[in-house]
Amino acid sequence: MWRFLRAQVDVFTAGILLAAALGIGLPCSGAWAEGFSVLTHAAIVLLFFLYGVKLSPASVRAGLLHWRLQLVVAGFTFVFFPVAVCLLQPALEALVGAGLFAGLLYVACLPSTVQSSVAFTSVAGGNVPAAVCSASVSSLLGVLLTPALVGLLFRTGAAAGAGADVGLDTVVKICSEILLPFVLGQLCRPWLADVVAKHRSLIGWNDKTTIWLVVYTSFSTATVQGYWGRLDMLHLGGLLLACALLLGVVMLCTYTAARRLHFCREDVITIVFCGSKKSLAVGAPMMLAIFGSLNNDLLLPLMVFHQVQLMVCARLAAHWRRAGGDDGGY
Repeated sequence: MWRFLRAQVDVFTAGILLAAALGIGLPCSGAWAEGFSVLTHAAIVLLFFLYGVKLSPASVRAGLLHWRLQLVVAGFTFVFFPVAVCLLQPALEALVGAGLFAGLLYVACLPSTVQSSVAFTSVAGGNVPAAVCSASVSSLLGVLLTPALVGLLFRTGAAAGAGADVGLDTVVKICSEILLPFVLGQLCRPWLADVVAKHRSLIGWNDKTTIWLVVYTSFSTATVQGYWGRLDMLHLGGLLLACALLLGVVMLCTYTAARRLHFCREDVITIVFCGSKKSLAVGAPMMLAIFGSLNNDLLLPLMVFHQVQLMVCARLAAHWRRAGGDDGGY
């Protein structure tokens, strides 16, 4: 399982780096850019349709019965994370500058990941059914809570004036591109669930391809607009440090809170992985819906944070797997 997970992470990361390099070296523009934009939107709709097909309503109901765990994960994802970024603003903004700090604030507003949260929980020996439910419910809550948080923090907070426009048209756009395909996927489960399960590995490539398209389109736009020439390399280095700092703070707090609340070992592992991670697969499409375009000051922190969380969580999952049932090992 661990070798499989590591292989998937490497392929996904390599694809992101290749897409970024192509966006810088061979950017699309004009009719090609419009074509890639249409293709990206279509891939996003397909992505959430397949999420709807894959997610069993029974698993959501079962997971929701573990309400204490779900409440803790949702609290860290949508409350603690944004508050932590705002409190750490002086340190984070000194490292990355005002533009990229807005990206970190956007990261804080996003829901948890689904695939990697579940995979890391499984590797570490955590509560997998609860992880499936937590991550899935987090994505659903994110459809409503992420735009609301962005509208609040980007209008009145540290990132005011960064370009967010969360109104009725934004809600309609998010519902049409994200929520509606998901609901249609749920309705089509009786006919497509077995097909999707049979071709799970092939369907998984849709997730990766969607992100690669988003990255290529965004980096192409940035290249054409001269974004990279304006980017401070010191801030880029500081972004890596800021993401590591932020992830470390949140993981330490999720772990401490779960232990203090007397959760069992399996639930502690689930809370740490599901409560500290942020979704690139959901964050990139939502950026298009909320901001109207792919903003590289927002996408770059999300991409860096995603890679940092994969590397850190992979090592932590391997450590907990070796520790087994020994409470002292985690």
